[in-house]
Amino acid sequence: MKKHKSLSYLIISIFLLFAKSAFSQTESTPPNFVLILVDDAALQDFGCYGGEASTPHIDALAGRGIMFTNHHASPMCAPSRAMLLTGHDSHQTGVPNLPIFTPPQIAAYEGYEGILNNKVFTIATRLKNHGYHTYTSGKWHLGHTQNTLPTKRGFDRSYILDASGADNYEQRPYLPTQEAKPPWYKDGKTVDLPEDFYSSRNLVDEMIQFMKETPKDDKPFFSYLAFQAIHIPVQAPREITKKYISTYEKGWAAIKKRRYENAKKIGIISPSAPLGEMLPTLENWEDLTEEDKKYKAKAMAVNAAMLESMDTHIGRYITYLKSVGKYQNTMFVITSDNGPEASAVGDVAAMKIWLKTQGYHQDYERLGEQGSFNYIGPEFASAAAGPSSYFKFYAGEGGLRVPLIFSGPQIPKGDTLHSFTWITDITPTILSLAGIDIPKIAPVGPMTGKNLTPLLRKEVQQVYETDDIIGMEAAGQCALYKGDLKLVRNGKPYGDGIWRMYNLNNDPGETIDLKESEPSIFASMIKHYDDYTTENNVVEMGINYQPLLEIQNKYRAMLGKTIRPWFLLIFGLIFGFLFWKKMKS
Repeated sequence: MKKHKSLSYLIISIFLLFAKSAFSQTESTPPNFVLILVDDAALQDFGCYGGEASTPHIDALAGRGIMFTNHHASPMCAPSRAMLLTGHDSHQTGVPNLPIFTPPQIAAYEGYEGILNNKVFTIATRLKNHGYHTYTSGKWHLGHTQNTLPTKRGFDRSYILDASGADNYEQRPYLPTQEAKPPWYKDGKTVDLPEDFYSSRNLVDEMIQFMKETPKDDKPFFSYLAFQAIHIPVQAPREITKKYISTYEKGWAAIKKRRYENAKKIGIISPSAPLGEMLPTLENWEDLTEEDKKYKAKAMAVNAAMLESMDTHIGRYITYLKSVGKYQNTMFVITSDNGPEASAVGDVAAMKIWLKTQGYHQDYERLGEQGSFNYIGPEFASAAAGPSSYFKFYAGEGGLRVPLIFSGPQIPKGDTLHSFTWITDITPTILSLAGIDIPKIAPVGPMTGKNLTPLLRKEVQQVYETDDIIGMEAAGQCALYKGDLKLVRNGKPYGDGIWRMYNLNNDPGETIDLKESEPSIFASMIKHYDDYTTENNVVEMGINYQPLLEIQNKYRAMLGKTIRPWFLLIFGLIFGFLFWKKMKS
């Protein structure tokens, strides 16, 4: 009996020793990171947030991790990407605005170059310096000079589009101000797209190939997947789009109300929170013809299909990681660069002409397929914002409030957090989770983002205290957060340039302006914003500045340069003919 007891103790001791060893190895092994950035996704676009699109792989990651409901970004892509990858305020990175939106006189200011400067370091650089393999595939939009391509900013391998967007099937521009062939780079060298290209599929293909070509070793990896989905032009395979044909047939007001109700169920907003209204200048669904309703409902169906297609390819990447034994120790971070895109660029007469010159069509039957130029417009963008006001390019919550999911080892499963977070928080959090000290000093100063690790581990309920100030400015759209209060100014054409103040705790739809009832608090918030602009060298854009007008001005100038030589030639021929005729007579 004694012998059996001794044997039992020995077996238990060996088991505990191996268990302890395995646990220690898991704890000491740095995690891999997959950072997924969706382009123009609203807070509630994913299924787990109450959206209509089928996103089972994203939903599954949320189910084994934490879903944030109060996360914020810039209202436009390039500044958000600069903040996401560095942890610094966009005005410290050299990318406070979209280059296409920046007037020449503003671009002359230091800090408004529109490309990532050398005063900040990317998360890839920091992780690479600590032994990580680093890869990126997708939209970059931070510059393609010798010093700004991913190969110069910490990435071992890269396959990127350096533009605000492009066609998802072909190497074709989507704006007249773009290059005739949007610039794609692989490992720092220009490349042409393959004939069978579709953005979501090929970006994942390239990422998987990078990992296959990496020599086998024990180093962890960081992969940054920046999808073109669901940026204009919104395009998706026909077989997926047809699943959503009837989903949006009741119109935008019905979808906005549906997302509002889902937001209350999930806890994104309180049950008593008012619904943020559709802007008064937007169209009413009931005023449309049946043909227009059918067309616009399909445009939104393509939007949902593009999300589902992206999710399918995310699933392919997850399957690959599982097949090579890397999934269990991989941390996934999923977010969006800004809220839903409202620009109805194809409605402009001059744009319609240009689209035809590029081979685009807007036919209902082929909408969303190769050659189609599709977009959801401001009404469905407002609907996508659910309970929030405004959309991309504006400082309303619909433009700034976006999804954020952390999923993986050491992350509590199935949690939903309502604490305020900011896009600059992601870099310091990844560094912390990797066991890397967050640097206190950089050429431009310390990171402005906060480490969310204590929040993820439930050590605290919030990382931003009630007295913390978080400012934001992009293309004249301005916001400042302090506790539950938000100071905001939305510019033209949908805004009026007037400062307003809201309590987001009970009014997330920004429906009740508090500046008249709380004048002293409003004045202090204005003072805080002024301090923010001084500290970050923010240049005031001016009350009459409109980003979209700036694009039009550049388009006119471009056309002028194109047309002027022909005008001079025709004028010269006419003048020469008249002179010859006069001399002959």
